Amino acid sequence: MDAVKPTKRKNNFWTIFNFAWGNVGHSALSMTFSTYFMVYVTTAMFTGVSKAQSSKLIVMITGLVFFIRIAEIFVDPIIGNIIDNTNTRWRKFKPWLIGAGIASAVLLCIIFSGIFGLSRVNATWFTIIFIPTFIIFDVFFSFRDLSYWGMIPALTADSRERSLYTAAGNFGGFGQNIVTMILVPVVTYVTFIMTGKHDEGQSGWTAFGLLIGTAAIVCSLIVAFGTHEKHSALREVTKKKTSLKDMFWALSHNDQMLWTALPYLVYGFGNAATAGLMFYMFKYVMDKPGLFWITGAIPTIAGFFTSPLYPIINKWVSRKTIYSVSMCAMILAYILLIFSTDNLAIVITAMILYFVPQGFIFMAVILTLTDTIEYGQLKNGTRNEAVTLAIRPMLDKMSSAISNGIVGWVAAGMAGTATAASITPGGITLFKAVAFWAALILHVIALFIYIFKVKVTEKKHGEIVDELQHKLAAEGISDIKETASDSKIQPAVPASEITTTLVSPVDGIVEKLADIVDENGKTGIVGKGIGIQPTEGNIYAPFDGKVVLLFTTKHVLGLRSDDGLEILIHVGLGTVNMRGEGFINHVESGQIFKKGDLLLNFDRDKIQQNGYKDTVIVLLTQGKQINQASYTDKDVVHHGDELAKIQLKPRG
Repeated sequence: MDAVKPTKRKNNFWTIFNFAWGNVGHSALSMTFSTYFMVYVTTAMFTGVSKAQSSKLIVMITGLVFFIRIAEIFVDPIIGNIIDNTNTRWRKFKPWLIGAGIASAVLLCIIFSGIFGLSRVNATWFTIIFIPTFIIFDVFFSFRDLSYWGMIPALTADSRERSLYTAAGNFGGFGQNIVTMILVPVVTYVTFIMTGKHDEGQSGWTAFGLLIGTAAIVCSLIVAFGTHEKHSALREVTKKKTSLKDMFWALSHNDQMLWTALPYLVYGFGNAATAGLMFYMFKYVMDKPGLFWITGAIPTIAGFFTSPLYPIINKWVSRKTIYSVSMCAMILAYILLIFSTDNLAIVITAMILYFVPQGFIFMAVILTLTDTIEYGQLKNGTRNEAVTLAIRPMLDKMSSAISNGIVGWVAAGMAGTATAASITPGGITLFKAVAFWAALILHVIALFIYIFKVKVTEKKHGEIVDELQHKLAAEGISDIKETASDSKIQPAVPASEITTTLVSPVDGIVEKLADIVDENGKTGIVGKGIGIQPTEGNIYAPFDGKVVLLFTTKHVLGLRSDDGLEILIHVGLGTVNMRGEGFINHVESGQIFKKGDLLLNFDRDKIQQNGYKDTVIVLLTQGKQINQASYTDKDVVHHGDELAKIQLKPRG
């Protein structure tokens, strides 16, 4: 067999690039529906319908959207579970990215056409068709959204790369800002071409829906065909189908996930209300609707810097600090807007303080939620990836429901033929109370909850992962599932008692586990195995076999030989906190290798500079199945030298 080649950086770049583009169209579609749907409903959907009839229909849609989206809170975990259990020749996520992506885009176009004009012709038929159309649209939207963000653990097992994918997805979120920038120009221009009126009419909204729907389909195809899922055996360790009861039990018993979700929800309520009413501020309060594009330009420009900067800043500053500073900036923005909406310079300053930090907040929350997966795995014994990844869109939908409800309520007096001159001081006071004062209070509450209740920091997550690894080392890796093709290649356990030879995976000085001093000064490593103080930074395959797992931090390899021996190679003590920095893997989980193949490089100097030890520990993970193990009496070994003879008895 040819030696295993390193992963090509060029391929990683294009995968990340395509992943980022996948969110451009999706975020544009999301922004169009979640924020501007009610603007469309209150300004154009019922043009020509009597005021009494249109008011009833607006109230119906507002209530319907609110209750359906609240109900979906319980549906999203089920959708996540369906995706997690999908198994096709196109893998797990691609079918949903393509199918649900196209379906949701087409349904958006239908909704923004006023259900083919029925909204202005027949209220009864419009209502009958609108309700199922909206529900089906939102279900497909959820499938597409959860598939997109749920792909990250399947695209890479490397923690640093996961951060890059998250940043790329957030960077691709500038699609929602483009929507804000082009909304008024596109809708007004098409309306003028079709009717001769300088207004935001139905024809303009229909064209805008078609534009966004087309972009969403194209971007769904880009991410579906431009990214490729990777096998990750670590995710298979605890993978199992769960009942609804088990699913909600897992949600309720992961306290850190709940504490992370709560401030994001509170923040989302305030932020969604402000975003939903921003158009009305420019049109009715400031009487400058032509400047509304500013609210799209600022976050678009900021997005080109915040997402790439986050991983860099996070190397030196904790995400809790990033989150706190960002929230304080938004709070200052609200204070400026409360006391001055008639000074354009102050408004623009407030817009900068309001929009720029949002990318940092999103990144901090998403990465914290991702880290609570391992927290829940350690605490509850189950790894609920799909359910955890469904939390963020659940919260966004709740915020969107609140936003739509608030916009429908506050904007009731700002619809139809209303102008800036017709808005009373009382109306402006109500507007500021909801859009700014209430949001300010909610942001302050969210800040305090996150600071004092969220405990899963980067350092804490490293400790959790390290504890999981030690637990896995103690329990063994035999329970990792084999695919049908894997089982044909090699047996998971020996069929009869055998004696197998383990050679050294690294050059160095041999140490007994009992004599090893860890990074905290504690003497002795629990388990069966042997330690090696390396003299070089390469790990080679100690037998013919395959990679059963590769930890996201890269410093732990789980290997299984062709004759059934299972080992963990743990590189360094405390190196989990380096989160993959200084490690280069030349294999992936599930990959077959030959004895002597290069599996891993590690930077000994960087490990020591970070204050950790570079000791390599080879652990035998099969517990009682090991009948006897005798280790080399050499003081110094080279990779390929005999390290141990292990006698395995059959499991039974």
